[in-house]
Amino acid sequence: MTAPLMSLTWTDHLTGRQGFLVVDRLVRGVSSGGLRMREGCTLEEVTGLARGMTMKEALHYNPEGRYVPLGGAKGGIDCDPQDPGAYPLLVRYLRAMKPYVEHMWTTGEDLGLTQDLVDRAAAEAGLVSSVQAVYPLLDDEATARRRLADAFGVEVDGIGLDELVGGCGVAESVLTALDRAGVPHTGTRVAVQGLGTMGGATARFLTRGGLVVVAVADIKGTIANPAGLDVEALLAARDAYGTVDRAALRPGDRELPGDAWLSADAEVLVPAAVSYAIDTANQGRVTARWIVEAANMPVLPAAEQLLAARGVTVLPDVVVNSGTNAWWWWTLFGDIGPDADEAFAYIRRSMRTLVEQMLARAEADGTTPRAAAHAIVADRLPVIAERFGWYR
Repeated sequence: MTAPLMSLTWTDHLTGRQGFLVVDRLVRGVSSGGLRMREGCTLEEVTGLARGMTMKEALHYNPEGRYVPLGGAKGGIDCDPQDPGAYPLLVRYLRAMKPYVEHMWTTGEDLGLTQDLVDRAAAEAGLVSSVQAVYPLLDDEATARRRLADAFGVEVDGIGLDELVGGCGVAESVLTALDRAGVPHTGTRVAVQGLGTMGGATARFLTRGGLVVVAVADIKGTIANPAGLDVEALLAARDAYGTVDRAALRPGDRELPGDAWLSADAEVLVPAAVSYAIDTANQGRVTARWIVEAANMPVLPAAEQLLAARGVTVLPDVVVNSGTNAWWWWTLFGDIGPDADEAFAYIRRSMRTLVEQMLARAEADGTTPRAAAHAIVADRLPVIAERFGWYR
C-alpha cells in the first residue's frame, strides 16, 4: 500500500488536543472526504479512512457521467463531540485547515458531526463552503450550488433527503446480495447497530422492502424483538444522537446488553455506528450470513478472515456506505436534480450495479467482496489518473 500524498497533525494551541488531515490522492487537484470528531481519533484511523475515500470515489467512476471522481481524503479531531469545548475546537481546526479546504479538500459531516454544524463552523472560520475546492471544476458554479442547496432543502416524511440517501444505498446493497443468493426479501431478519442517520435510514428502507428488523443497538443497549420491532416508532423516539427513548418500547420488546445485536438471530447484521465493532474476540458470536458495513471500518481485517472461513460474507464499507458521498457529487455536477424520487432511483441503480460487479468479481476470482472491490479500484485508478491527472 502506497503512502498518502499528504498527512498533517494539528495541535490546538488552547487545549493541546490534536486534529488530523490526510489527503490520500488528488484528481484534478481536488480530494473528497468527511470530517469526524470523536474521543480517541488517531492519525492511523484517518489515514485508513482517507484511503477508503479514494476507493469510494473510484468505484463510482462513470466515463459517461458529469461527475468526475475526486481523490480521497479525511479529517479527524480527537475530542468528544458532546464536550462543551467541541464547537470552538472545530472552528479553530477549520481555521488552521482553511488553505486546504479552499484549494484541495472538500469535506462535510462524518461521525460525531452534522452537516449543519460543519457549515456553521466553516462560515465562522471564514470559508465560503466546506466543498469550495471543487467549485473551479464546475461548468456553472452558481447553478450547481443552487441545485445542491435545493437538494439539502428537500424533506421526505419530515426527514432531510441528505439524511436518507446513505441508508438507501446500504439497503440496496443488502437487497442486491439477497437477490443474488436467491433469498426472498420478505421475512429476512436484520440487526442494526446504531440508529443515527445511516442506521436509522437503513432500517427504514429495509422494513419498507419487506425485511424484519429484530434488533437495534444504541448507546443505552440493544432493543430486540424476534417478531420484529416497530422501526418507525423507534425512529420517532430518537434524540439528536440516535438514542431511543425506552418509553416508546412495546410489551414484546426486550432490553438487552449493548453487544447483544452481534448474536441476534438474523440473516443480516448492519454495523452502522463505530469503527472496530467486530474483532477476533467477538466475531465468533455472529450467526448471520451477511455483515453489511454501513459504518466505516466496523470489522477488523483479522476478524473478517475468520468470518469468511465460517461462511459469513462481509459487504465492505467502501462500497456499501458510498451512496452519501456520491449523491453530493451527482447532485452538484448535475447528474441528478434536487428531487427525492430521482435521487433514490439513481442511488438504487448505481449501488445495485456496483454491488453486483463486486460480488461477480469475488466469485470469479475466488476472493472476498472486499478484495474484489480493491481489484476494481486498482483497475480504475490508472484510467482516472491518465484521463484527468493528479493536479489541475
